[in-house]
Amino acid sequence: MNTTLIKAAVCRRFGAPLQIEQLHLPAPSATQVQVQVNACAICHSDIMYLNGAWGGTPPLVLGHEIAGRVTIAGAESGFEVGTRVLVTLMRSCGSCITCRQRAPALCENTAALATPPLHDAQGNAVYAGLNVGGFAEQITVAASQVAALPDFVSDAEAALLACGVLTGWGAVKNTAALPAGMNVAVVGCGGVGLNCLQAAANTGADVLCAIDLHESKLQLAQQFGANHTLDPTAADAADTALRISNGRGFDYVFMAAGGAKVVEYAAGLLAPLGTLVLAGMQANEDIPQLNTTAIAHYQQRVLGSKMGGANLADDIPQLLHCYQEGRLKLKELIGESYALENINQALAVASSGSALKSIILPTAPATPLAAA
Repeated sequence: MNTTLIKAAVCRRFGAPLQIEQLHLPAPSATQVQVQVNACAICHSDIMYLNGAWGGTPPLVLGHEIAGRVTIAGAESGFEVGTRVLVTLMRSCGSCITCRQRAPALCENTAALATPPLHDAQGNAVYAGLNVGGFAEQITVAASQVAALPDFVSDAEAALLACGVLTGWGAVKNTAALPAGMNVAVVGCGGVGLNCLQAAANTGADVLCAIDLHESKLQLAQQFGANHTLDPTAADAADTALRISNGRGFDYVFMAAGGAKVVEYAAGLLAPLGTLVLAGMQANEDIPQLNTTAIAHYQQRVLGSKMGGANLADDIPQLLHCYQEGRLKLKELIGESYALENINQALAVASSGSALKSIILPTAPATPLAAA
């Protein structure tokens, strides 16, 4: 098999620092593309995965919010060499029952579309985590994971569209189909939550309350459309939530942070006929306890939202249109950028609770680490 020698950040053991190594990347098949990674945003899902929250088998390469350029195009991929693209973790066959229902993130045939693993210098397999393996100079992915990009959006901005923006915006627009004029709360104001907020504001939410433990995130949330903020640990938090929601609770609550207790808290904010949308994911063993009697009595709904129920062919052009019109903030979501060699520093910043995205630039020259 033909391969390309690339540099990548490898997870050899969950919870341990990543190691920069040279790996052999398999060439694309007829329905795949090879992409030079120009920007890779760090997602909270990467951090959870690297900490072992979802299992898996190292060694592997994480990173799944990608913008770059096609370097090799499979004959049946539909792409041309040189095309600017974003890459997502959604690999789909297009023909199974979930794909036919426009839910490619739940494709039943992803295993059959898998790219062969990378290999290290000793010939050992190294797996592409979350179907991408983007903490690397180049990746090989299925064409179904890729969407073309226009010139008016930068690589760093476009990378955000691949997961965080798609998930938050899609949870509001696709999963909830949020009507205008609703009382809305967003629990967790990180990368997904901020995009829930700006989508809800764009839809015309009446009350839009950002809920988070960190004052810095609550301040940032106001830039993305929140007209109320709430620290859930405040002594009067319950009374404040009722006051903000006109004594009813919230019509829609978007849970954009992980943790069983967060889910339980979010469910408790619902009004009668309210809808809880689970846009954040917790560790496998962290299972919430919900009052199903109350949910049934008040005719409430609980909706799961994987990748915002997105379909690349529809959602990426819409998001780009909203960005071009000034209705979608991207640049404002970006924090610091790092060379691939400094990825552990970037992960530490991303793990610290910052709502702004750390961006890895795998093809940029290495820079010295900042002093501790």
